[in-house]
Amino acid sequence: MLTIDAHLDLSMNALEWNRDLRQPIAEINEREKGLTDKPDRSKGVVSLPELRKGEIGLVVATQIGRYVAPDNPLPGWHSPEQAWAQTQGQLAWYKAMEEDGEMVQITDLESLDKHIELWKYAKSTPNKPVGYILSLEGADSIITLKHLERAYRYGLRAIGPAHYGPGRYANGTDATGKMGKAGLELLKEIEHLGIILDATHLCDDAFWQALDNFNGHIWASHNNCRALVDHNRQFSDEMIRELIERGAVIGAALDAWMMVPGWVREVSTPKEMNCNLEVMIDHIDHICQIAGNSLHVGMGTDLDGAFGKEQCPYDLETITDLQKVPALLSKRGYKEQDIENMMHGNWLRFLRDAWA
Repeated sequence: MLTIDAHLDLSMNALEWNRDLRQPIAEINEREKGLTDKPDRSKGVVSLPELRKGEIGLVVATQIGRYVAPDNPLPGWHSPEQAWAQTQGQLAWYKAMEEDGEMVQITDLESLDKHIELWKYAKSTPNKPVGYILSLEGADSIITLKHLERAYRYGLRAIGPAHYGPGRYANGTDATGKMGKAGLELLKEIEHLGIILDATHLCDDAFWQALDNFNGHIWASHNNCRALVDHNRQFSDEMIRELIERGAVIGAALDAWMMVPGWVREVSTPKEMNCNLEVMIDHIDHICQIAGNSLHVGMGTDLDGAFGKEQCPYDLETITDLQKVPALLSKRGYKEQDIENMMHGNWLRFLRDAWA
């Protein structure tokens, strides 16, 4: 079944992890054997051949470059200009993949419909390009609002104002506090340009303030449920209800610490924590029960988002195993139309509404 994944850090893996994502994931992992600079070396699950094999024909692919103030202990760049330069290198990688025929950028209804038709109906076409919608995870690299306009011109179509900790425009995961003047001006420009606001990673204060001050289209590319894993990174039921009211779609994430309570990084293992794809269905089902339908959840895996097989469901060898999800949804009683909604239909409906 055609699948859309609303959050993959492809360019980060290509440049910071030095992975040639055109290669089969087994070859990438073999080349990384013995490396210890990253905790997930030789444990990757995402590459372009795996996306094709898993019928994941369209992804929301990120740029990311965090600015850190002198008192911020998180990893990141020491000026917004450096962070911007990092995102421009990531953009150059996506463009190189387009030139090589591996990927194609999707920016409007025409390119979306053409690409979906290729993936749905041209089954015999080998090595179809993977479509990508460009998103910015954390807005710290937007030096000025003119830079946001420039980013829109090169194809940026979604943006999350915050990532982890305090940010230039908004506070994110593990931080608190409302947006200041710069954040509110950013929201206004996002709405003016017609860019999708990604509510993922906004701290609770910024989340509610953003929804009060933004009238454009909102989604949450990769978020799970606080009722099942009690952490500020997840959405409370109240937040989920508000997003549903606004017509949002929420992408289910496959980072184990967001899936099961009590996860200890670099200590817990997926097997011992009973973290499998069924747990993903628990989070999906929780959102569907709140909504009363299957119209507000999709895939937003975040796989290889600075973690690998050591921190994702034990029954997932590569991202291709998303094709196990329809059967698991069917087992829970979801009908064929519901399953199509969650695998690709909800993201398509959202995009067609946003880009109409």
